[in-house]
Amino acid sequence: MSARSTILLGLLIGIAAVLHIIENWLPLPLPVPGAKLGLANVISLIALIYFGWRHALYVVIGRVLLGSVAGGVFLGPTFVMSLSGAVGSLLVMGLAWKHWRPSLSIVGISVLGAFVHNSLQLVIASKLVSNYGVLWYLPWLTLFALPTGIATGLCAAAFLNRSGAFFLVEKQ
Repeated sequence: MSARSTILLGLLIGIAAVLHIIENWLPLPLPVPGAKLGLANVISLIALIYFGWRHALYVVIGRVLLGSVAGGVFLGPTFVMSLSGAVGSLLVMGLAWKHWRPSLSIVGISVLGAFVHNSLQLVIASKLVSNYGVLWYLPWLTLFALPTGIATGLCAAAFLNRSGAFFLVEKQ
């Protein structure tokens, strides 16, 4: 990996961590408690497309680590839920990008990632509280994953369409 690529990955980790922190601080008046917009996932999707799954994993882990340390939740339940959702979502988005890319757009991949992220977080939450009743919340989060996944995918697509020579790395 070139020095330029390393610097760009570091930049993506920093941007994703800042977005992660800002999103946790924003008091969003959303109808679904605990739902987030997924702003940092825009950066994860960009990293996946430009650098591939392995390097996007660095971005995801880096942003969750930095965001949880800054937010004071490192190694707590929120950290575990955030990390599991982010890594699982990235894994599914990476597989979708590799196998379904021609027929599934970046927006579709993002919606899939949002659904997996929400689902995994609920499964982890139900395990942490030893109550599967938490899973009744899944239909609401699934409905919320659609608009947030679309918004995240559109943001990533807009960036990718305009970034051009900025990255100067071979897309994966």
